[in-house]
Amino acid sequence: MAAVLFDFSGTLFRIESTETWLRAVLDDRGVTLSGPESAEAARALRAAGALPGGAPPLRVPEELAGVWEVRDESSELHRAAYTGLSRQVPLPDPGLHDALYDRHMTPCAWSPYPDAVEVLSALRERGIAVGVVSNIGWDLRPVFREHGLDRYVDTYVLSYEHGIRKPDPRLFATACEALGVEPGRTLMVGDDRRADGGAAALGCRVHFVDHLPVAERPGALRPVLELVR
Repeated sequence: MAAVLFDFSGTLFRIESTETWLRAVLDDRGVTLSGPESAEAARALRAAGALPGGAPPLRVPEELAGVWEVRDESSELHRAAYTGLSRQVPLPDPGLHDALYDRHMTPCAWSPYPDAVEVLSALRERGIAVGVVSNIGWDLRPVFREHGLDRYVDTYVLSYEHGIRKPDPRLFATACEALGVEPGRTLMVGDDRRADGGAAALGCRVHFVDHLPVAERPGALRPVLELVR
């Protein structure tokens, strides 16, 4: 293998819990909810799927179905989809919905998986190119920089910057072209069998990991080092 492509959310990084996400925004905005009220709001936001990178919605409202399907094709669509889901949940201040969306884009809302630095640094030492291919509606580069992982990434291919999303093979092809590698010598690592599995249509090898909390997935990326030998 000459290159490894990684998904972002659920593969290299994990978003904070819905409870932590909500509490951070409430504290920042000076909004007070009782313990039971905060717990119920977090439960409802989780069921709505309002936290990008978190649990998917139990049900997408009919009026959001169209934007939800193409949410990763632009920053405007991404914000509209997720704030639309958030607004299904009554909150004491209407401004909280945009504040919640803004919070999820901050580096402090994300944690790298425990073995991410180990695996990325080992790939760099072996001279294997690394790309990040993500269905997303905002620039994740600051997250990588803040957590010290940007030094290991050679290219970022983000759906909203190209107007196409995984599993479209063109997104993976763009990454391979940027790295100057053939798809047949490229491994795609991700947590979504449909989206990330689209790389197989291009001729890439594909390896899946489970989208779990950071504490529950200490070493799932390490097999990548064996696959690229």
